[in-house]
Amino acid sequence: MTFEEIKIKLKKYTVGIAGAGGLGSNCAVALARVGIGNLIVADFDVVDETNLNRQYFFHDQLGKKKVRALKENIERINPNINVIIHDIKLNENNIVDIYKDCDIIVEAFDLAEMKQMIIETCMTKFPDKPMIIGSGMAGWGKSNEIKCKKSGNLYICGDERSETSAQNPPLAPRVSIVANMQANTVLEILLNNLKR
Repeated sequence: MTFEEIKIKLKKYTVGIAGAGGLGSNCAVALARVGIGNLIVADFDVVDETNLNRQYFFHDQLGKKKVRALKENIERINPNINVIIHDIKLNENNIVDIYKDCDIIVEAFDLAEMKQMIIETCMTKFPDKPMIIGSGMAGWGKSNEIKCKKSGNLYICGDERSETSAQNPPLAPRVSIVANMQANTVLEILLNNLKR
């Protein structure tokens, strides 16, 4: 399949991204670069200087809402992408309304309880919709331990064990590997499996 054929096919799809931090911002940019048709991104946070070590934002965007800054960045990369943003903290109730029209949902949260909440909500409300999560990307090195595992409609990207801490921070290389693995999994599903 040529890149032009890929873009034509991807233009039909909508991907939801829950979170616009390290995973979400980098995954969204990767999908924008390949021509996904629609992105729906939700996050309530603002760009902070501590985010710049791994998130797809710039120094002059400090203090801006992440969803607005990410939309600006994507529009600079590919103005043909339809980016719908929600400046909101996601919960069991609003997830359904925000992501109901998505073909795939990408989980990109920092907190374990938020990850659990969106997985449980989506698996209950959207059992047939593929969901791609990130688990285990802190620190550096050990690139070969990062994998993608499938369990039904749930895809887990990461090493599934390296937890973030002050001594094991999330850094651009491993976070970006997982974010791009999530984007690559989206492509694998959309280009190989789903029919439109």
